[in-house]
Amino acid sequence: MPKQQAESSWRSPFFWIVVGLFGIVFILEFATPPDYVMGYLYVSPILIANSRLSRVAILRIILAAVILTLLNIWVPANEEIHASMVVNRLVTVFALSLTGILSDRYRQTQQTLVQQQVKLQAQEQIMNVREDFASTLAHDLRTPLLGAIETLQAFDRGHFGTIQSTQKTVLATMIRSHQNSLRLVETLLDVYRNETEGLQLQLTPINLAVLAEDVATSLLSLSTNRSVYLNLHYGESDFRKFLWVHGDDFQLRRVFINLLTNAINHSPRGAKVEVVLETQSAYQVVQVMDSGAGIRDDEKPYLFERFYQGQSDRLATGSGLGLYLSRQIIEAHGGTIWAENRHPQGAVFGFRLPALPYSST
Repeated sequence: MPKQQAESSWRSPFFWIVVGLFGIVFILEFATPPDYVMGYLYVSPILIANSRLSRVAILRIILAAVILTLLNIWVPANEEIHASMVVNRLVTVFALSLTGILSDRYRQTQQTLVQQQVKLQAQEQIMNVREDFASTLAHDLRTPLLGAIETLQAFDRGHFGTIQSTQKTVLATMIRSHQNSLRLVETLLDVYRNETEGLQLQLTPINLAVLAEDVATSLLSLSTNRSVYLNLHYGESDFRKFLWVHGDDFQLRRVFINLLTNAINHSPRGAKVEVVLETQSAYQVVQVMDSGAGIRDDEKPYLFERFYQGQSDRLATGSGLGLYLSRQIIEAHGGTIWAENRHPQGAVFGFRLPALPYSST
């Protein structure tokens, strides 16, 4: 490879341009008295060579410039050599060498940047292909899942004959499993849609207290099956409050479902999941508290990243999409979402949104 690069440099028209400039400086250098240092002009062919020729050719040009600059001390031989002449020549040699070194480093830096840009572009293309594949796959999976759920529900309603109680139990399990798969597929689709198109919000005044109660009611079946009790309260007050925000009912409902389902699934039997809703300054704050396994400190910064699955039992069982989607939704509303450990056991997942003044509508 070095030999091929050298041959290519010799054939390059820029090489002969450099040689021509080099020859002009050589003539000026040796046609003038040694006290006049023309060696500085070798900088021009060195810089031109650095932009086009191989590294070997550049080093040869620098070496030739240094040798010729020093040689002019003794050639022509009839000139008297004195200290200032030698010092000037040495300074010129240093300047030429430094120019060559710095220009070479600049060239290497530019080449490294180009290589990194190529790698980044390749990685971006791979990510785009991967995301398109995942989005297409999720879309193609959604239709057969919907068909399977409809068929199972038709069986459950007795459209294809009488169903025994044991069969109804099996069908209920199958329907629930397919619905979970459908939710996962829809979450995956939404994640990619939000990243490519942005999250489109239908904003209206929403009372988070009412929304939390609705979601808790819809999850009673899940919490009952797992023997987990849901409890809503309003900070230091036992009375229901109005926590108004300007938000998208559908999207915020998904956040509540994700956080409550997460808390129920990770709570031991007989435990309690608490939902605390309160107003703090100009924000409405929601905290979902469970008494399950806590969160490892090294996993906290990555909890809301896409597809993140930690090593703890709490995170390893999920898809890594629910919390990421929740973060997308809350941030689109101008809020923040977080997670922390609960003393003495469990975890707290919370979010806050800008508050609206109290409204009776």
